[in-house]
Amino acid sequence: MRNDFGEPTLPEAVSHLRIPKLNILAISGSLRAQSSNTSLLRLAASVAPDDVRVELYDGLASLPHFNPDDDLDVPPPAVLELRRRVGAADGLLFCSPEYAHGVPGSLKNALDWLVASVELPGKPVASLNASSMATHAQASLLETLTVMSTRIVREACVTIPVGRGDVDAQGEIASADLARATREALDYFARAIRDQPRWE
Repeated sequence: MRNDFGEPTLPEAVSHLRIPKLNILAISGSLRAQSSNTSLLRLAASVAPDDVRVELYDGLASLPHFNPDDDLDVPPPAVLELRRRVGAADGLLFCSPEYAHGVPGSLKNALDWLVASVELPGKPVASLNASSMATHAQASLLETLTVMSTRIVREACVTIPVGRGDVDAQGEIASADLARATREALDYFARAIRDQPRWE
């Protein structure tokens, strides 16, 4: 339908607008092949709404040990790739196990490589917790991300307990309850990202 000036009315005009798809980079703090944390992030990718793409970062094990002397004009290739993907993402979604009341060294190593980067500050982040017992790691991760000047979306930082029987041999989660809780967290996260000035 068009008005007297031949212009599309609001419903028709709006129907032609396309909301850009959000790109979420999901980072698991576990290197285990059968990690419940990685499985939960895979579930997030599978239940994401149509306007959200969740991609898993798989380069954690390839990152060299952090050394400020190596973070000069040209950092190692794996570090450059991590920073590129962080910079290209609209938000970061973490899920980490707990070791000795903290996050695993591999995840902390990745964060150390991002401390001096320009890609991370101001980036929306959220963290899923796959174990109700892992309260220290979640708190430690969020404290580190706060110091690194990220924008933490607290409503999307939730605990979604994944039991041993919830993950099949292929590392997939079929539970409808877990899928529903994960989708709710993603919906919160996506709304928070779109509500920031860049998306207005």
